[in-house]
Parts: sequence; structure tokens; C-alpha cells
Amino acid sequence: MAGIKQPSDKSHFLLPDLGEGLAEAELISWKVKAGETVKESQTLAEMQTDKALVEVPSPWAGTVSEICGKPGDIIKVGAVLVRYGAAGAKPAGGAAPAAAPATSNGSGAACLSSQVAAGAPGAAEDQGTVVGTMSGTLTVSDRFARRAPEQAAVARDGKALATPAVRRIARELGVDIQRVPGTGRNGRVTATDLEQFAGSATAAAPAAGGFAPRSAAIAPGSVYIDGSGVVQRVPFRGVRRKIAESLDRSVRTTVHFTVVDEADVTALDQKRKEYSRVTGQKLSMLPFIMAAICKALRKHPTLNAITDDANSEILVKGPVNLGCAVDTDNGLMVPVIRDAQARSPLELSNEVKRLAAACKDRSIKREESLGGTFTISNVGSYGGMFATPIINYPEVAILAAGRAKERVMVEGGRFYAGLSLPLSLSCDHRVVDGAEGARFLNTVVGLLESPENLV
Repeated sequence: MAGIKQPSDKSHFLLPDLGEGLAEAELISWKVKAGETVKESQTLAEMQTDKALVEVPSPWAGTVSEICGKPGDIIKVGAVLVRYGAAGAKPAGGAAPAAAPATSNGSGAACLSSQVAAGAPGAAEDQGTVVGTMSGTLTVSDRFARRAPEQAAVARDGKALATPAVRRIARELGVDIQRVPGTGRNGRVTATDLEQFAGSATAAAPAAGGFAPRSAAIAPGSVYIDGSGVVQRVPFRGVRRKIAESLDRSVRTTVHFTVVDEADVTALDQKRKEYSRVTGQKLSMLPFIMAAICKALRKHPTLNAITDDANSEILVKGPVNLGCAVDTDNGLMVPVIRDAQARSPLELSNEVKRLAAACKDRSIKREESLGGTFTISNVGSYGGMFATPIINYPEVAILAAGRAKERVMVEGGRFYAGLSLPLSLSCDHRVVDGAEGARFLNTVVGLLESPENLV
């Protein structure tokens, strides 16, 4: 594989860092089996990281003698994923050793420790980094050495060496990266270092200046679980597991409040139909709501922001990178429309369709689900009205649009049949005051009720 410095014996392949400084990945499916001869760059397995499905390729040609793990296992970065043997060699007896279950210490340890005990060269030092898009075949870059991590905190005079992605993980974990001993090349701090440090006693103190709380793990047996009458056990895996982690982090960190209102979109619905006739493309109400959000954020910029809890900062953004919640068979995903404020309703509609299709067929690129500054959730497409949406942390606000319904309305003492759109806005009360949240929602309502100012 291009650019990789291969181990001298090519007897094993460790799970690489998947490009964003992640410490682990979930094994979704194997594309090879023990005893199979593979080509260089042939896909070995599919792994789930965050909300992206990654194909992990073989760094060289050879015969697979052992696969380590089964679908659903959480594999640590640096654990043995595949072993190679001589052509025609018999696969290892019995079932392939499974990686440890989804815990915080030891995924993939069975395969890794067996090789170290056997004295295989390079068992804990040869590791590549996968680079490329998250939807296609990836390549592996030069390996780097890892030493056994030290658990004691360190004090640095200068800035800790780490990639931006690793620094982001440190902020999310509430860990002071300056105190973490680095085991990467030249003392660089890795995602694995952060995870091990966060799980140690020395990580009990929060990051200096940070105000994001951390929750304690729920110990087995500490909560009564009634196991009777269970017809199905569904583990938190894949996208569903990442959704659970993201929502848990948001609820633990942000201080939610929700304000609701209704907009008379009777005139906007007529304008929408006219717009559809002119463009020759059928448009829903969603892109017009998006356009209203973008205009309202110009007037209320504090809602177009993210929180950097580790550094106790609020980062108010200029461009509107609008996240749009998409329901898929694998769970909720939130792709991001960048510079949404510069797009017309037709352009917003086309981009939503493109990103939604990419989410559903799992071809969405990781970078297309990062960097959001505000999120909209269209709960009305499934029949809901009002909601209490959970903020897409580290953003500070999210708007849920319900289903527009015909209502008998009154204006100036006159009754008429109109179309009412329910709206629910959740904000982070640490950043957005209740009055400002209400004013923002009122601005959105005003724009939706005056389509001449919107389109």
C-alpha cells in the first residue's frame, strides 16, 4: 500500500488510527475469512467510527491465517486485527479470538496479548494511520511507534504535541492535555493516551478552566434490571451507540430550556407552490424554514455558536453551517450544509436531498457531518407537533419543526382557514438567555409569516 513502511515479517496487521485520532472502532463485518488469500488494498473489514462506515484495506498481499474479533466487537486502535501466514497454511484452530466487549479497557486485548506472549516481533509497535474519505477505500500512511503508556500525569513547560482531532477529544473528555503523557512519536499525545488517562485516578480533576461535568459509569448491579418478559435484546452498536453517546454528552453538559410557538404559514404555503411551479421542482416547507433560520441568526448571532467547554469559551460563528437531522435505518444522522446563509431555498432543498441520500446509503463523508453551528429537526415529517429537541453539542441551539395543520384562525376579528406550523426551540441556557431564545423564535415566526421578506 502506497506510503506504508511495512513490518519486516508482515505477520500481523494492527487496527490503525482511522484518521481522526479515535481510540476505537466497532467491527461491523468481515470481508475476508481465515485461509483466504488477499491482494494488497483488498478490503479486510468494515468498521464503524462515529457516524461513518470505514473500509479497512489490507496493507499488503498475503494469506489471512486469523481474523481477530466478531461483528459487534469494539476494537481498540493498536490491537491485532488480522494475522497473516504462509500460502496454504491451515487457519488457526477453533473460532477466531474475539475482541473484548464494548468496555473502556481492553477491546481486542485477546488477540494482541497472545501475540506479545508468543514473542512475535513488532507486536506492539507497528501501526499505520488510515487517511482518505470515509465512504471509499482508504489508504494507510507511515507507521509510528507506540510505547507502553504511563499513567502518572506530567507537567509541561511548552504546548503538548497533539493533532487537532486529539485536542478535540481531550475537550470532550474534559481532560487537560498538558497533563497527559504522550506515547506517540516524539512524545505526541494520542487518542489512546487520552482514553487511558481519562480512566485513571489522575483524571478525576476536570480540565483547568473547564465547566463541562463528567458522568460516572454505571456499575453492573447498581440499578435493578427486571429481565423477565424480554423478547429481544438490542445492544448499543454502530450509529445507535454513537447517538447514545452524543445525546448523553449533550444532556450532561448543556443546560436545556425549550420555548415553543406557532407560525401562520398560509401565505408561505402559497409562495412555496408558486416557487415549485417556477423552478419545476417540488419543494417542501423545510428549505423555507431553513432560509428563515439563516436570516434570523444574522439578527441573533449568539445562537449561531458553539461552546469550547475545556477553555470556558463561547465561539460565535459567522457562517451558518446548518445541521439537518436525517432518519435512517441505522439511526439518526446529522449532515451539515455549509454556508447555508448563502443558498436559496432551491439550493437548500437539493443539498438536503443529496446529504440525506448519502446518509441512508452510508456513503456520507465524515467531514460532511462535522462543524455544525445550528441544527434543525423536521419532526413534522412523521406527524409530530411540538417537541423538546436535544441540542447537538457543542452547538447551543436546535429548532424542531412540527407538522403544519389546517386551523381556524382569527385576524382582526375575522375567521379564516389557515395553515399553522408548530415550532420548538431548545437552547443552552448557559449561553442563551430565555428572552433571547424567545426573540429569536419570534423572528423566525415573523419571517415565515411574511414570505415576501424571506424569498
